[in-house]
Amino acid sequence: LVKKYINHIKPLFCYAFYICSVCYTISITLCVKSLTIVIIILIATSNHCYICPIYDIIHINLHIRHIIRRNILNYAEIKYNDIANGPGVRTSIFVSGCTHHCKGCFNEIAWDFNYGTPFTDATISDIINSMKPDYIAGLTLLGGEPFEPANQRGLIPLLKAVKENYPAKDIWCFTGYLFDEDIMDKMYDKYPETREMLSYIDVCVDGRFVEELKDMMLKFKGSSNQRTILVQQSLKEGTVITAEEYQ
Repeated sequence: LVKKYINHIKPLFCYAFYICSVCYTISITLCVKSLTIVIIILIATSNHCYICPIYDIIHINLHIRHIIRRNILNYAEIKYNDIANGPGVRTSIFVSGCTHHCKGCFNEIAWDFNYGTPFTDATISDIINSMKPDYIAGLTLLGGEPFEPANQRGLIPLLKAVKENYPAKDIWCFTGYLFDEDIMDKMYDKYPETREMLSYIDVCVDGRFVEELKDMMLKFKGSSNQRTILVQQSLKEGTVITAEEYQ
């Protein structure tokens, strides 16, 4: 009797198992499709000007170190009334993120792209307001590395606002990249942000810090290999033109 009963209910169990399997497969398929649609919408509505993954800037230093979303910028510090990083009294911003990792760097903590405070519209307003007094000569960009591709786009609104509000005040930028070999030859045509960023910068101090060439007597430079470059004149002439008074 028991065997007969089992033989009757066995097909029911098989049918129930089949129904559950089908339902499970359908639910997984729907989840995958929904996730795919969400990803497509995120990519389509992002601010990217290229067809690329959401995370599209990968910094590699012997191994993958960072995956950073474009447009996200952090800064390590803002110095108001700064007299150490360019002529006169200035506002200086130290952005986060640098792949140079120079031996003896004075600001190693800012190598990390995730270090510090998010750079927002409120940050731009604070900097613009800090530059209102006539005695403020200009803005200085340091780091970290302002010319890291991951940082360039985030800085452009600030540079544009400075030039619109204070056209007579200058913008200095300290970079570990070489102006001619790295920025002009490699970045200028590759990144539209580089071209726009350079259009706002007046003076660029270029080159990595080399501890063996450190010289405390240099003006606004850490080591003797670095150059103080007049950016707009250099762009116009198509060659590096240095500011003799700071050599």
